[in-house]
Amino acid sequence: MPIEIKMPALSPTMEEGTLAKWLVKEGDTVKSGDLMAEIETDKATMEFEAVDEGVIGKILVAEGTDNVKVGTVIATLLEDGESADAAPTEKAALAAPKEEPKAEAPTDKTTSEAPVEPAPAKPASPAPAPAASGERIKASPLARRLAAEKGIELSALTGSGPNGRIIKADLADAKAAAAPAASSAETAAAPQAAAAPAAAAKPAAIPDIPHEATKLSNVRKTIARRLTESKQTVPHIYLTVDIRLDALLKLRAELNKSLEARAVKLSVNDLLIKALAVSLIQVPKCNVMFTPDQLISFARADISVAVSAPSGLITPVITSADTKSLSAISTEMKDLAARAREQKLKPEEYTGGTASISNMGMFGIKNFDAVINPPQGMIMAIGAGEKRPYIIDDALGIATVMSATGSFDHRAIDGADGAELMQAFKNLVENPLGMLA
Repeated sequence: MPIEIKMPALSPTMEEGTLAKWLVKEGDTVKSGDLMAEIETDKATMEFEAVDEGVIGKILVAEGTDNVKVGTVIATLLEDGESADAAPTEKAALAAPKEEPKAEAPTDKTTSEAPVEPAPAKPASPAPAPAASGERIKASPLARRLAAEKGIELSALTGSGPNGRIIKADLADAKAAAAPAASSAETAAAPQAAAAPAAAAKPAAIPDIPHEATKLSNVRKTIARRLTESKQTVPHIYLTVDIRLDALLKLRAELNKSLEARAVKLSVNDLLIKALAVSLIQVPKCNVMFTPDQLISFARADISVAVSAPSGLITPVITSADTKSLSAISTEMKDLAARAREQKLKPEEYTGGTASISNMGMFGIKNFDAVINPPQGMIMAIGAGEKRPYIIDDALGIATVMSATGSFDHRAIDGADGAELMQAFKNLVENPLGMLA
């Protein structure tokens, strides 16, 4: 019997992905550990390795296919003496796997949530007719769930999604038509159905202006979903301080001179990562995570660092940044940032931070309010260092000053505790030897 190769879950939050590229073809011999495909998850593009050895029988999902659900059979592997004719058909392989209750993957980065529905595109040709009796109906998991809640028969609908797939928006017009036929049992369930999420608003019409449309990547969809989730569910409070950088810049120059032989060059951001980590340990009430019935306090500071990549923002994590040396932070950060831009990070390298830092000073941005990365309790936004008038020893002088703004989850962190963290951060940056003690 051919071995089924299924769409893997390559990250804790992955429910579906894009089969970006096949690295093998039908008839190729593979062994355990050989690279078979590149798969775009909700965070990065990752390589998928073979577990068993054999010959690739049939490739059932073409490269470039979006929204391939985890567990879907994407290819078959033949053992000695087997024929490709025994492999499952493509139609059977693309059928959605049976949904069974499953425990949530251990992660402090996301909450369980229905998949994002793609906006319906205007069809270039007439939409396909509803599925014939006995033929599998193409519908998204969310559309199936909502149809069951509302008592709508999917076979009576015409899908507006890719290849005639029924999506959430297609259920909006069918709701009224299905109402008269509702049974007494369905009527009894009406209050529950009414509580279901309302159909998404139709997308705005695109103006008749020359333009270019780019398909959203899985990474961009995830960024959009998580930022919307953060602003809708997390009450943000923003606290800003001005910080004098002269002492930190002097220390950085001295350290870089001593590290020349080791080919290590510290950036200002490396020192700010360290300062944030140490300040979180000094003010533990801010090194927390909010859950509906618990407040989780962390014993170490793992700092998620915002990195701009071609696919979108990603936050690799410097673990134990409060106890790591500056040279270790610098070396690790350069490696993580390079691989983040190439979408080569492993899931454990971008999940699990206790707080975040985002630095836009290199773009000349003076100050900004960053959006919290749930379920973390805070994020530090760093502005540009610039020469400003500054009071030094009760006299007006000139100093290099930057503005830093902390965004805090007000459910977990009181304003006074946030202010204490901002003061601790300011003190460490202005007296940087304190973070090295």
